[in-house]
Amino acid sequence: SSTLCLHSKALQRRLLTTGKEPAKEATKDAQKVVKEVHKKEAPKEDSWWTSPTWWGHFGAIAGWAMSGSAIYDSMSTGPEVISLNMTSVLIVYSSLFVRWALVVNPWNPLLASCHTANVIAQLNQVKRSLEYKMENGKRDEVEDFATKAAVGVVGGAACMVAAPSVRSKLVAANLGMITTVAAADAGPFTVHFWAPMSKWLISGASFLEFDRPTEKISIAQYSALTLTGAVFSRYAVLVTPPNPTLCAVNIALFGSSAWHLGRKINADFIEKKED
Repeated sequence: SSTLCLHSKALQRRLLTTGKEPAKEATKDAQKVVKEVHKKEAPKEDSWWTSPTWWGHFGAIAGWAMSGSAIYDSMSTGPEVISLNMTSVLIVYSSLFVRWALVVNPWNPLLASCHTANVIAQLNQVKRSLEYKMENGKRDEVEDFATKAAVGVVGGAACMVAAPSVRSKLVAANLGMITTVAAADAGPFTVHFWAPMSKWLISGASFLEFDRPTEKISIAQYSALTLTGAVFSRYAVLVTPPNPTLCAVNIALFGSSAWHLGRKINADFIEKKED
């Protein structure tokens, strides 16, 4: 920062002028200057509203409530109703958010633990579903899923290995907007981009089911989704790097979930009371 540069130059001039201060003392002075400047320029958490730590913990608790509900529902239903496609999406989604929670600043181990639990639960669901299909003579479906999963894992691994090299070349090529996007802290070569993008796959289901029958809407589930959307839309702009993609997807999640929640409350508590 400009402030840090000015302090550093002033310190250099003082050292060159005196020429007597020992190197050890000079180093201590320099460290003090850096600490003071960083302390002044660090974002202040004057209240809960501006605190990424507070919102991160709140979001993790909301996430645990949602994950716990989902885990309970998955464990209490038979393997015949498990959707391997949706379960696979949830595994990718939570895996990405485990990584995101550990690299974002400030890091969020509580959120990482929530998504780790979800990954384990969803992997168990895959196991249950595949065992059920094998027992009922659906070997072709099992083999088809195994092939797709293998292709997905290999493709994902290849992308992760190649990404740093591709990003470096795009940044060095100086291609204007392409270079700017590639170099962005929350750009497409980072987990800060792909974690919220995976959430769009889940949030999109709510938009495609705007007329979903109210008897199939869970008040507990949609209350958790609405709360999560509200919390993470704020949390996303307080973390470092700020994440507009995560903010956008959670605003969408909040709106769609609140819509369904309102329909459910209206059907169960307002219209029934009038009848």
